[in-house]
Amino acid sequence: MPNPESRLSLIVAMAKNRTIGVNNTLPWRCPEDLKHFKALTMGHHMIMGRKTFDSIGRLLPGRTTVVVTRDRNLQIEGCLMANSLPDAIAACANDEKIFIVGGAEIYVQALEHIDTLYITEIQQAIEGDAHFPEFDLNTWQEVSRIVCHQDLPQRLDYHFVSYQRR
Repeated sequence: MPNPESRLSLIVAMAKNRTIGVNNTLPWRCPEDLKHFKALTMGHHMIMGRKTFDSIGRLLPGRTTVVVTRDRNLQIEGCLMANSLPDAIAACANDEKIFIVGGAEIYVQALEHIDTLYITEIQQAIEGDAHFPEFDLNTWQEVSRIVCHQDLPQRLDYHFVSYQRR
């Protein structure tokens, strides 16, 4: 990482069976998770793959979006573009906290470089076509857990969990 002061964090919501998406969208509706995501990422750089950007469909206010794409000619107004994860991280060098926000392919590439994991653990198994990669939980220490429940817009039990690399 170019700036030794920068902390690389990963944020994800995943089901019990590691599902993170279906048809390039979230497979659940959880307004509190979206608020949690916003609160954590506000004012910081977010690194995401091009498909994740497409699924969001717009710039998120108050944050700098860095899109990783293989298409060297792709330009998205208002976004920083990178052709690799290391280039994306380098583009964030002036930020003390950088967030990897997806999708599955970017998570695989980033996991070994992350200092902090912010995982919304959906307590149900949910069908999907994108999954979070396996990782060794023994290399992480849980530092906080908030247990939550919602009935609407759909019934979900979920936990906001933070982990620090040991």
